Amino acid sequence: MPPPPPPLGRRRRAWRSGQSFDPALDDTELISVRGQLAQGRWNEVRSLLSATGDDWDRRGHRLVVLGEPPSSAAWARDWLLAEPESSDAAALLACAAVRAALRGREPAESARAACLVAAGRAPHDPTPWLAQLLLARTMGTEEEVVRLFDEVRVRHPEHHHAHHLMVARLAERRVGAGQDPLHEVYDFASWAAEQAPADSPLAVLPVVAHTERYRVLAAAGGWPADPAVSGHWTSRRARQVMKTAFDWWLEWEGEDHPRNRLDLNFLAHAKYCEGRSAEAAALFHRIGPHATPDPWSYPDRDPHHAFLAARDAALGSV
Repeated sequence: MPPPPPPLGRRRRAWRSGQSFDPALDDTELISVRGQLAQGRWNEVRSLLSATGDDWDRRGHRLVVLGEPPSSAAWARDWLLAEPESSDAAALLACAAVRAALRGREPAESARAACLVAAGRAPHDPTPWLAQLLLARTMGTEEEVVRLFDEVRVRHPEHHHAHHLMVARLAERRVGAGQDPLHEVYDFASWAAEQAPADSPLAVLPVVAHTERYRVLAAAGGWPADPAVSGHWTSRRARQVMKTAFDWWLEWEGEDHPRNRLDLNFLAHAKYCEGRSAEAAALFHRIGPHATPDPWSYPDRDPHHAFLAARDAALGSV
């Protein structure tokens, strides 16, 4: 069992100065290598990915982050010229091409083609399929999203990022159904959490589903724009979902998961909206400076301001 959360206190000033929305989260090796890649030193990327091995969640996280800067595609192509058979270089180019397509800087078909090349180089790697799923999340049909999710899941059944993408897309179905407790996003999240091993961070997925559904309903005018006063987190079902996820977190020994700070942001957001300030404060301590834009931006808010306001309110109440 992990140690209990640190004593609750008011370190707001120090945390405020360190606030950022870095997609690398707390992966210091990734942050260092990303800086090297920006200078064209792809050898550092090769070493990092080699060390990552088949830790698929970490590999996907690192490649998606490395592919984000606009210069990454050019450096990946240079790497491929030097090492034409490199599956790591092909995967980096796939992620970079998808990022460029999502910015409107590259045709979607070119990005898909790069993903298929990368998938052919490493048939067991879910990352090229994750990259396609990222693209399809915004630009694809429902059938395409489901097919790509299945491709990821057959290679890594607990893939964290892929499940989050699937929940976000499912939450957008049937807006007119409103707060239907039988909505498919809730069924999917509950199923995924139940199927996963006891130590899997997918245990938080029902909280993510509840939050993503709020994003959709609030954007459509069905809930107030301030999630803390929306009432979305105060139903009996919602409280049970939040309690189960928080109790799981207290027992969790997976603090080294590459995307754990994202889960903690979703859980802190939910606990704050539920009115459970002490529990939210414990989570804010664990988050430290690693805030994430989602879900603090939901439905259309300044995430930096929303995070700081919630954190200060939670820490000020204990």
